[in-house]
Amino acid sequence: MHRPTAFTAPGRFWRGNLHTHSTRSDGVLSPEEVCRRYRDEGYDFLALTDHFIGVYGYPIVDTLPYRQEGFTTLLGAELHSGAMANGELWHILAVGLPADFAHSDSPDFHAKPGQETAAELAARAVAAGAFVAIAHPQWSGLTLADARSVTAAHAVEVYNHGCANGCDRPDGFAIADLLLSEGRRLTMVATDDAHFYEPDHFGGWVMVKSTENTPGSLLAALKAGEFYSSQGPDLRDIRLFDDRIEVDHSAVAAMIVQGQGTAARAVHGHSMTTSSMELTRFGNSPWLRVTLIDAAGKRAWSNPIWR
Repeated sequence: MHRPTAFTAPGRFWRGNLHTHSTRSDGVLSPEEVCRRYRDEGYDFLALTDHFIGVYGYPIVDTLPYRQEGFTTLLGAELHSGAMANGELWHILAVGLPADFAHSDSPDFHAKPGQETAAELAARAVAAGAFVAIAHPQWSGLTLADARSVTAAHAVEVYNHGCANGCDRPDGFAIADLLLSEGRRLTMVATDDAHFYEPDHFGGWVMVKSTENTPGSLLAALKAGEFYSSQGPDLRDIRLFDDRIEVDHSAVAAMIVQGQGTAARAVHGHSMTTSSMELTRFGNSPWLRVTLIDAAGKRAWSNPIWR
């Protein structure tokens, strides 16, 4: 039997949002008010990730003054440099950046010749200690070739609540699954990408397993993949056997297991709290992942489990 380390590591799960904006870039609330709202909505931590471009002064916003007992913050930014295949500027999410992280030559939201590439920028952020994710692939119009190029990223942003409500393009699963099927050991994050000028907040988050709600401990757990993502349901345990999978969770109406290619199966029911499935359909898949759907249609997603 195999259990992912998110369910065997010591500590408890902490709820956090990894993608948020304030008046330091194109959001409408001050950093202090953004932190207050997440704290008072029951979040344990927040990464404020304003756009790291010249027109905003390349901000890595100091959120240390807004930390309180029971609520912490991680320094971060949404990084931009280089052109995707469609000619538009890359968006790279970086959480856990040092305050003095050197900016690329990115004066505005337009790509320019000679800029640092996204691959170079992501690698530099990882080397500086950040947890790095490819942001909103569907919204960006990202191609698989684009995604392949950023080899340093830890994760793909698979659900973006702002993109869900603002343009109905929230998805990153297609890109993530293709990269997994090429052997990339990536994890998957759900985020808000909140700006607070539309209903783009409190809709997608990560649950990180850590002994402490501190920036260092949370960041280490993110890098180790010791988390899951959710819109509501709780994912409590996964037990993977040679021939079946068993999952403990809050009450849901469906559990879906996905794998490489067309490998996918679902179990449906009412108020299920433990779900199991035979894995005959997944014999050729080197990885699996789990989706839960509750009666209201809210989802939770495991990270990929390598067999």
